[in-house]
Amino acid sequence: MKSQQFPSLMFALAIAATLLISGCSMTDRFKEDQGREFEATWPEVADATQREPGALYAQGTDVSLWSNVTARNLGDTLTVVLAESTEAEKSATTTAAKNSSATLTGPTILGRPITVNGTPILDASIGNESNFTGNGAATQSNKLDGFISVTVAKRLSNGNLLVRGQKWVAINSGREFVRLQGIVRPSDISPDNTVLSWRVADAYISYGGQGTVANASKPGWLYRFFNSPKTPF
Repeated sequence: MKSQQFPSLMFALAIAATLLISGCSMTDRFKEDQGREFEATWPEVADATQREPGALYAQGTDVSLWSNVTARNLGDTLTVVLAESTEAEKSATTTAAKNSSATLTGPTILGRPITVNGTPILDASIGNESNFTGNGAATQSNKLDGFISVTVAKRLSNGNLLVRGQKWVAINSGREFVRLQGIVRPSDISPDNTVLSWRVADAYISYGGQGTVANASKPGWLYRFFNSPKTPF
């Protein structure tokens, strides 16, 4: 009997290991695919214009003598100064109580209740009492400082710039990345071609990593299973 159960157990373990490995590879592939959305945007290739003999400027070229050298065209680079800091605190207390009662008078015979030794035996009363008290508190804070250079992915009709980009840093046996996407007003860009992150509208900022340190800071799949809201335990 034991010899028949052993192959089945080994087969189940092999399937579980295969699913675990494939799940890890799919997770890494998902991160790589997601990173492609933040790849740099290349400038548009300008059409070759034919210069007239003896002319100083070619027709159709953009020449600005007084503007700052800041990002404004497709593919231009822009440095975003990351200065993110948020704090949140929430607490809640709930108290509920409910009491209910009902009395049922028993039937009578000739106007008299049915009793035993003078005590009514068919009278009934029902009562219910319930109480609930709940307390909850949550505190969260985060801070992100640094720099990331992005490129202009699109120039919107109102002149604002859609920017996005990512930065990877390899440290020892792991890699860390910062990704950013958002909308920047040209007027918010400083003369040194930088903009503060809290001036980026509709900002998406992601910071994470891959490798030994990132894996060590994550709980295992068994812990995540028992800590899931869907677990029956």
